[in-house]
Amino acid sequence: MTSDIDGVQQVITNTFTSILSNVITLIIAMVAMFRKNWILALIGIVIVPLFTLPTRRAGKTRWKFANESQACNDEINGILNETLSVSGQLLSKLFGKEKYEYQRYEEANGRMIRLNIRESMAGRWFRVVLSTFTSIGPMLIYLVGGILMIRHGADLTIGDITVLVALLGRMYMPVNSLLNIQVDWMRSMALFTRLFDYFDIPVEIENAPDAVTPDRAEGNVVFDHVRFGYEADRPVLKDVSFELKAGHSIAIVGPSGSGKSTIINLIPRLYDVWDGAVTFDGVDVRRLDLGFLRSQVGVVSQETYLFNGSIRENLLYAKPDATEAEMEAALKKANIWEFVQNQPEKLDAMVGNRGLKLSGGEKQRLSIARVLLKDPTIFVFDEATSALDSISEQKIQEAIDPIIQSRTSILIAHRLSTILAADEILVVKDGEIVERGQHRELVNRDGVYRELYETQFSKALLNEEDGVSELEQYIWGQQAGDEPMD
Repeated sequence: MTSDIDGVQQVITNTFTSILSNVITLIIAMVAMFRKNWILALIGIVIVPLFTLPTRRAGKTRWKFANESQACNDEINGILNETLSVSGQLLSKLFGKEKYEYQRYEEANGRMIRLNIRESMAGRWFRVVLSTFTSIGPMLIYLVGGILMIRHGADLTIGDITVLVALLGRMYMPVNSLLNIQVDWMRSMALFTRLFDYFDIPVEIENAPDAVTPDRAEGNVVFDHVRFGYEADRPVLKDVSFELKAGHSIAIVGPSGSGKSTIINLIPRLYDVWDGAVTFDGVDVRRLDLGFLRSQVGVVSQETYLFNGSIRENLLYAKPDATEAEMEAALKKANIWEFVQNQPEKLDAMVGNRGLKLSGGEKQRLSIARVLLKDPTIFVFDEATSALDSISEQKIQEAIDPIIQSRTSILIAHRLSTILAADEILVVKDGEIVERGQHRELVNRDGVYRELYETQFSKALLNEEDGVSELEQYIWGQQAGDEPMD
């Protein structure tokens, strides 16, 4: 989208003025030649059709090489973006692949150089042929002019023939330029083809012609016999149905690859379902305005993405007109205000590329603050505390708990402390909801949840008594209205 457009731009900006000036020059030269001597003018024009012979071949050759060269350029850009990014650099160093990545780049770059040379040479040979034909014209003028003067006594002088040869040069020059433009234009068509191939890719997710924008949102979500997959022959979700009422929360658990993240991707309509429907406040999400729908869903993902800017800039991405007080409130709720205050530049502290200057927990809490500033109707936490140390997890949990208690929430987690805070637990396996309920009843069944509990959850909870930890006792006591434990 950059190099291809630049190549097209050069042709467009130079073509129209060049065509106009060359056509005017060509017409004036031809008129002057015919007024001087129509026979010699015709002799000069006879050569012009020969100019077009190599044009088509040269154009096709440059089209082919230009297309391959740009595709190779894409590959090079991909290698650079991967290996010179923060994560790519770190990975190549840890695995000792610097030399391999250098060789991969060198090989792709060498291929592009060879293609560029071949493309340039195709144009050079074309110009050599044109210059050869250009030299033939004056020789014919001198030959025929001399014959007319010597044998037929034509009313011609040496000066007339010299003028005609000069005019012939003025005629051939714009012809050459126009044919060069044609070759360059055919080359640019290769770039146009690539651009149009991109623009012609069908848009999978777009607003319905009669998209609905409700006045208010409550946050009721229903999955009604949903079936979906990323590839036509491999469904990921099979007949998934559940309801999330406004103000409530659900936890979605299951083995890796069971379809948990896919479920939450369907709510903001990142993809459209194959069969069934996902409704938001009773309206199919496919009928809702995309801007409205996505403004109502806030997602805290497992892999936090921060832009290479300041804390302030990353927060304002969610709400450009947010005030200092609103940002401060969001940071306090996300349990990261103290960290921001300790920075010399406060909100203007730089986070680095993808948050390189922050720890995993700090990035995650800043991500939560950004979603809080967005103030959506539904909060989605996609394994927000995974791969973090216990202290970071605790701080994030302290930020998440009030949200779960007061807002419509969906939790995808492997930590039991997070799951227990939900009103209902959905157990997903192989794209289907195989169990649902609360922790105590699910763990007493001999099913998928019990297996997950014994292999993943229970390891995080020590000091259990009769199969029930102190944390579980505390939460169940709170649900039953008991006094809090010390």
